Amino acid sequence: MNRLIHALSPYLLQHAHNPVDWYEWSDLALEKAKAENKPILVSIGYSACHWCHVMEKESFEDAQVAEVMNQNYICIKIDREERPDLDAIYMEAAQAFGANGGWPLHAFLTPEGKPFYGGTYFPKHKWIEILQRLAEIFRERAEEVFESADKVTAFLQKKESEKYKLYGERVAFEKETAAAIYADFSQHTDPDFGGFGSAPKFPMPIYYEFLLQYLYLFRKEETATKTIKEHLIFSLDQMIFGGIYDQIGGGFARYAVDNEWFLPHFEKMLYDNAQLIGLYAQAYALTGLERYKETVYQTIAFLERELKNKEGGGFYSALDADSEGEEGKFYVWKEAELLQILGETDFQFVKNYYHTTAQGNWQEAQANILFRNQTDADFASVYGWEIEKVKEKVKQVQTQLLAVRQKRIPPHTDDKILTSWNALTIKGLCEAYFVFGQEKWKDLALETAHFIETQMRSEGKLLHTYRKGQARIEAFLEDYAALIEAYIWLYQATFDEKWLEQAAQDAQYVCTHFFDEQENLFFFNGQKEISDLIAQKKEVFDNVLPASNSLMAKNLHFLGLLLHKPQWTELSDKMLYQVFPLVQAESRYLANWAALYAIKTAQTAEIAIVGADFREKAKELQRHFIPNKVVAATDTESSLPLLKGRNSDKTLVFVCKNYTCQLPQSEVTKALELL
Repeated sequence: MNRLIHALSPYLLQHAHNPVDWYEWSDLALEKAKAENKPILVSIGYSACHWCHVMEKESFEDAQVAEVMNQNYICIKIDREERPDLDAIYMEAAQAFGANGGWPLHAFLTPEGKPFYGGTYFPKHKWIEILQRLAEIFRERAEEVFESADKVTAFLQKKESEKYKLYGERVAFEKETAAAIYADFSQHTDPDFGGFGSAPKFPMPIYYEFLLQYLYLFRKEETATKTIKEHLIFSLDQMIFGGIYDQIGGGFARYAVDNEWFLPHFEKMLYDNAQLIGLYAQAYALTGLERYKETVYQTIAFLERELKNKEGGGFYSALDADSEGEEGKFYVWKEAELLQILGETDFQFVKNYYHTTAQGNWQEAQANILFRNQTDADFASVYGWEIEKVKEKVKQVQTQLLAVRQKRIPPHTDDKILTSWNALTIKGLCEAYFVFGQEKWKDLALETAHFIETQMRSEGKLLHTYRKGQARIEAFLEDYAALIEAYIWLYQATFDEKWLEQAAQDAQYVCTHFFDEQENLFFFNGQKEISDLIAQKKEVFDNVLPASNSLMAKNLHFLGLLLHKPQWTELSDKMLYQVFPLVQAESRYLANWAALYAIKTAQTAEIAIVGADFREKAKELQRHFIPNKVVAATDTESSLPLLKGRNSDKTLVFVCKNYTCQLPQSEVTKALELL
């Protein structure tokens, strides 16, 4: 055992029996490096990372490799999900040295923590060569090493405005500009297989949320919206038909290795699935396609079955890609096994429906990944079945195969609970609740929020991670931003004003402790100066997760309207002004910002519902996909600006913009017409 045996992170515990003399990131490790004048080797990954496991087996479990590491370096292991701030700094450094990015991530630092080399996965022979070469350079050419590290650190410490030429000039919110942003965005679509770009392909929920919002907000532009809708439906279909979607148990893998969404990288992350349940719920609201409803129900069932913390609430972070030492073993099938389980008739159905082969459609493993290539209606037409019979048969074989699969040795579960990812889950559950009206999903969102409030705050401060009864690490901007957004949605699901009050408190805390007045953006870490960080970063680019700054810009926009705080809506505008040159030039990497621009262009409706039947009216309204709205509702007196002074014997819906209201409506259909 090494000292990682005392860690709480499941990823660090995976390395607790390595012969490497690992440290956690700590003052102890940093001080030891300075005292011994040794370079620091930082290795960053996460517990569900396949290539992290590969490198551990090849190198970190090898005594010869460990000896080279221990003799020449202070070796530090970091769970990127626990310390996303450190990961962001050293990932940018590795990319500056020419690495493509990804995990495991490796950075070689001076004793002061300044990077002089970085990379990702290295096979054993290459790893030993790099270890020895860099140790030799550090001993013999230390002056050059420190000079290089200083230059890289200076680059990392550049302000985002300087690095990306962001000047924060005021911009107008115009439909033509929104169309130009979409035109740039659409250049990156894959017309052959859906999605964006080429392999590897990530689900990227925020891309499709932007398309959904643009499609709704500019729905009168028929030519443009027809093209958007076609690509949107095609892409969403390809994802749920492909192997990236678990056809038996529900839920999405982190990405597909190929262009066609067939071969998944089998790890399942909470943050993907949290966002995708909301996305497919919204897509159903807009299209009415039954397969999107089925996807939402099945994916939420997966979250409850395999990622829910049964002891108090919250959701775990991830499921590993590997089981029994093999990638994907838990999920794939041999035809002989399927035949034995299902019998001849149902086996033939599965063979046709999910495209299995005797040799295995995944040749590398000689096994079958279940996937589809058509809708149930098209399958029924080809094989002469009634569509209801097809759906009934699919549910039957899914139930049978899931029961068998649950008896296999499962992938490792990363059972830490992260505030930001759970906040995304609250929002996704609320979105699904709005569309489908399942009260149990609202209750699940409330249970998760209650867990965060009771277990993940200490002396008023939000904490980032929880495991085995311990919450720790002060929350980052991503935690506050995601939780504020979640509570805005939770208020509109429950109309319990305590969630709006908590969102407002957290927003004020972030504005006080995270904001950089010079750039009109928020730091990722709350303290303005943190001793163990060589750079203070601001997260600007949207990726598989929306950037924490883009989330805050949206939060301030919607909270400002709900609470009538014009200073917050103005700050939201200023944040968007700051990054707007990038939004125009690189919309693909700022999709959440682009969505906010579209919302501001179309203006946001303020809807107040007052009266005894406010819940029923709200549920009827919220079934519709309307991204540019906020809803406040009550049957009693309220001090909320949208509700204050409104009384009515019968339930009325007020539709307002800029706090100017049209005549109240007693029917939701009439209110929808006003929108």
